[in-house]
Amino acid sequence: MRATCGYPSASTRLLPGPGPKKTMLVSTGAEAVENAIKIARAYTKRPAIIAFEDAFHGRTYMALALTSKTHPYKAGFEPFPSDVYRIPYAYCYRCSYSKTYPSCDVFCARHLEDTFKRVVAAESVAAVIVEPILGEGGFVIPPAGFYPALTEICRKHGILVIADEIQTGFARAGAMFASTRLGLEPDLVTMAKSLTGGLPLAAVTGRSAVMDAPGIGGLGGTFAGSPGCLRGGARRLGLDREGKSLQPRRPPRRDVPKTCQRLAGKMGSHWRGPRHGRHAGP
Repeated sequence: MRATCGYPSASTRLLPGPGPKKTMLVSTGAEAVENAIKIARAYTKRPAIIAFEDAFHGRTYMALALTSKTHPYKAGFEPFPSDVYRIPYAYCYRCSYSKTYPSCDVFCARHLEDTFKRVVAAESVAAVIVEPILGEGGFVIPPAGFYPALTEICRKHGILVIADEIQTGFARAGAMFASTRLGLEPDLVTMAKSLTGGLPLAAVTGRSAVMDAPGIGGLGGTFAGSPGCLRGGARRLGLDREGKSLQPRRPPRRDVPKTCQRLAGKMGSHWRGPRHGRHAGP
């Protein structure tokens, strides 16, 4: 529609994965996460959500329940919503399972099956929510094969995959969405932050059948999709006045790992220690 500057349909076309999609507009990233959980539960008719250790998903109560870090975010604000379960993230450098990649065959993803046996039954799980690249937990990039394996397991059990692209989306990871680079095809995607470059606009986009699951009036927001914010979002996507999407540009790649290695060599051995790790990336 002209009233929305073509933004919802344009953002929908940019997301990874086949099939028709729909977008819901809200005001903040935490609000997008909360609504994504509502949509997933409405579609699957299941209560449980699986999140990851060291994840950050927002500061409202459901988002805080999904967030892993206690201080300064969660301490003193208990109790949190129930039916949230947590598993280790795919962090090869400090593997929670003491495995070595690639001989581990992405055990961190396949461990999800064990979670269904020991922690929460698969038929009770509505969705797995994940940051494509861990943000608050240290900018950790999962190994190749992690997301295909994770998605395969979720599809097998009828569990939705929610990609929280609030921090990684809109070219912050070298592509419009980090999911595209990492082989993740989510059922739902949450977006905010760079979506408008500072204006209060966020969104949930997903497969049409999933987005249509909540009843009429079940989703909404007072300031969702305000005209000024939509204009900012349209400019961020590179849309003209008629809502026609322009080809997004990918910035030239800079070889950051090699630069870091050169700096480490110049700084000497005192720069390395138990408080420092390594650079990692695709």
